[in-house]
Amino acid sequence: QANVAGERGPGVGPEELRPLEEPSVMKGVTSMMRKTKVSKPYGSWSSKLTSEVVTAGALRLGGMQFGVGGRPMWLEGRPQEGGRNVLVADGTDLTPKDMNVRTRVHEYGGGAWKVLPDLGLALFTDFKTQFLYKQSLATTDLTPLTPEVENAELRFADFELDATRNRVICVMEDHRGDGKEPVNSLAAVDLDGGRAEPVTIAAGSDFYASPVLSRDGTKLAYVSWEHPAMPWDITSIFVVELGEDGLPSSEPKLVAGGPGKEEAPQQPQFCPDGRLIYISDEGTGWWNLFELEAEGRGRSICPMPGCEFGGPPWMLGTRTYEVLDDDKILCSYSSADKPTKTLAYLKISTGALEEVPIPYGSFGGVQVAPDGRLGALGGSTTKPVEIAMQNESGDWTAVKKSSSLSLEEDTLSLAQVIKYPSKNGRHSYMFFYPPKNAEFEGSGDGELPPLLVKTHGGPTAATSASFSPMIQYWTSRGFAVADVNYGGSTGYGREYRELLKGAWGIVDVEDAAAAAQYLADQGMVDRNRLAIDGGSAGGYTTLACLAFTDVFTAGCSLYGVASLEALAGDTHKFESRYLDYLVGPYPETKQIYKDRAPIENLEKFSAPLMLFQGLEDKIVPPNQAQMMFDICLEKKIPAALEMFEGEQHGFRKEENIRRCLDGEYNFYSQVFGFEAAGLPEGFVPVNISNLNN
Repeated sequence: QANVAGERGPGVGPEELRPLEEPSVMKGVTSMMRKTKVSKPYGSWSSKLTSEVVTAGALRLGGMQFGVGGRPMWLEGRPQEGGRNVLVADGTDLTPKDMNVRTRVHEYGGGAWKVLPDLGLALFTDFKTQFLYKQSLATTDLTPLTPEVENAELRFADFELDATRNRVICVMEDHRGDGKEPVNSLAAVDLDGGRAEPVTIAAGSDFYASPVLSRDGTKLAYVSWEHPAMPWDITSIFVVELGEDGLPSSEPKLVAGGPGKEEAPQQPQFCPDGRLIYISDEGTGWWNLFELEAEGRGRSICPMPGCEFGGPPWMLGTRTYEVLDDDKILCSYSSADKPTKTLAYLKISTGALEEVPIPYGSFGGVQVAPDGRLGALGGSTTKPVEIAMQNESGDWTAVKKSSSLSLEEDTLSLAQVIKYPSKNGRHSYMFFYPPKNAEFEGSGDGELPPLLVKTHGGPTAATSASFSPMIQYWTSRGFAVADVNYGGSTGYGREYRELLKGAWGIVDVEDAAAAAQYLADQGMVDRNRLAIDGGSAGGYTTLACLAFTDVFTAGCSLYGVASLEALAGDTHKFESRYLDYLVGPYPETKQIYKDRAPIENLEKFSAPLMLFQGLEDKIVPPNQAQMMFDICLEKKIPAALEMFEGEQHGFRKEENIRRCLDGEYNFYSQVFGFEAAGLPEGFVPVNISNLNN
């Protein structure tokens, strides 16, 4: 999803509130035959968008690559198979039914597969064992490549082919030692199938990413960073010479970024002639494309303050540009004054951009076929995400859709971009979706719709206006939805991104509350029915809003952070020092952690709370949700808790996704006192303890 959404710009001021684009679905005849709408209270509208419709056949498409002869290949995440990820070649499953293509490096993963068309192979990491496999694209035969280590203690991701030496260089995460944290490195894995111990190429830093070889195989570039920095905060790009044996023959040379610099370079790539290209926010604070000059200095190829050519590297393997030749790059970027992304060719020597037409406002994972045709994972405001590629005439056609769901114009709620005022003279940004249903309208008599404010995870991330059936589920029932890019979100440059530096639980809370207040003040929503929800970091913001403001009258947290101290002491390596950036070093600032933790401030709660949690979550341990619920019971606060076996950080099983959607809706119907419509047959109502209080 992150790869699809990309980064979003701030949009326009409230006085210019407008939809992003006009829908092209079911115009003409449909608009001439509109039915007279039935008046019914907001929130209780019947909708064809049931949870079953929203999730039925829905796939998580994880990017595409071109195989032998330009054959399209992609990754499908299937909720109906427990969230299993399957590698698909032009509609045919390649992954055996007992395997799941997913890596646990950094826990968030990414970069779990790579197609090697010249060798007729695909590489992938199996989730259960974390073994790296090669698979023949002709026979689908499998060969394990990495040592047979128990308990998934050796993990691999982000593969770079070293064809000359018949190996791949990749990120390796080793959990076999007795240390507090696993050891991350760059390692070489032989493709011969001998399952030998991988050979270390680079080690000593806390984290590594994006290994890339020069075309002649003599140089390796990569990204590294150290605790407590995150990969969007302070990173380094190094280049190291490789000898004929494939081992480093020189000390790594720092070429971009580095400790102590407020820069986060990413995504190095070599031109055919050996020049290095990369993305950096050096100088302007905006991720732009750079070229490493012969003198060792970085030159901004096309300086565009206000535009982002990269994004926050939460997952490994993400690439937002491709070097095509010594003077041409295929790139994508978002703009601070434009709600959609742009695809373009960039001339390195002049910095000239040539826009490439693409029928998607948000897209990612753009790939180039041997014949020059493009493929991508594309999304728009009007239809679900799909894998698409150009035909011989250059037109884009869908190869695989994430969902068969299609909405008519009179049912589809389009996002409206709003820039709104927040605290201390700041402004923040939201996508606002008004309630919309072909058959119903509000009951009149001055009734306004309930509002659901959505707070994205991360928190160093962003939401977008891409079509979301989950949002349409709410708007088609009579809810208004505000999807907020609070201060600290990405896509607006480093200055906006760093608004959360030391201020998590303050700026995000202020901006989420200000969004609800703004819409209520404008007479667009009912200020007595203001709900908020979010997952992960968005769940924390949800809980903090309920604890530290009196704006919201109900809230729902999905695998959200309740205790900052618990998170600081009980999370995985990748995020183990993230709170140093967001809150402050621990335990030196222990009191701040307590002051901002919802679980430490329950006496300030009064609004009913819904909690959904996965029992196998390694990022936000389930004991936090249990502690939160237990204290709510003790304090007589209306609350409900539902735990899901087999779920981790983010729900993948279709039945659980449906339960969360319907359960949250049922929760609000009980709290706000309206009749829920369209719940599935046999639905068990959410049990809200202390509701009478």
